[in-house]
Order: sequence, then structure tokens, then C-alpha cells
Amino acid sequence: MVVHVELSEFEQDRLFHALAASTRRDILRRTMTQEVTVSELAREYQMSFAAVQKHVSVLEEAQLIVKRAAGRERRIRADPRRIAQARALLDQYEEIWRTRVDQLDALLAEDQPTIH
Repeated sequence: MVVHVELSEFEQDRLFHALAASTRRDILRRTMTQEVTVSELAREYQMSFAAVQKHVSVLEEAQLIVKRAAGRERRIRADPRRIAQARALLDQYEEIWRTRVDQLDALLAEDQPTIH
């Protein structure tokens, strides 16, 4: 069964790579409710500013966050459309696996001896 999504294989790889790290998931969570600067984010983590900036870059490459200029600052926020696409992709994978489990259950039920 083939997964039908609007994302290319490359985009899917970037998306799952971005979501693989707990720090990036936390950054995404924080930017879902408010726009923040990388400096504001960096104060929340016990890592360098450069490390936080690198996490932000990975999220931006996966298009999970968007940046906008506000004077000299760059503000970031989660992109709800891309998050919805990620959710739809995961829903499709879940459906594939549910179908496979149902098929396996049916096969196992056929193999059971009938008791009279």
C-alpha cells in the first residue's frame, strides 16, 4: 500500500528528522502559542545560542516554523499548515498499519481450528 501525501520523500525525511529531537519538538511547542526570538528561546535551554539557532534552522528547513523580520530581530512561530500536513501524514501511516493488523487478525482467525 502506498502512502498518498502532498509532501515529497525529501520533505517527509526533513520533517521526521526535525521532529526526532526533543529540543526541536519543545521549540515547536513553545512557538505554537506565541512568536519568539531565538534569543528568547536560547534563555530557556542549557545550551549555547548557536546550538539553539541550529535547532531553529532544522525546523525552518522542514518548514515547521516561519521567521519574520521585526526591526533588527527575527521572530519565529510554528506554521500550523505544515503541522497539519505532518499530522495528516502520520494519520495515513496509522491507517496503513491498522489495515495490516486487521488483515493479520483475519488470517489468524482463518487458521483457528473449529471446535464443535
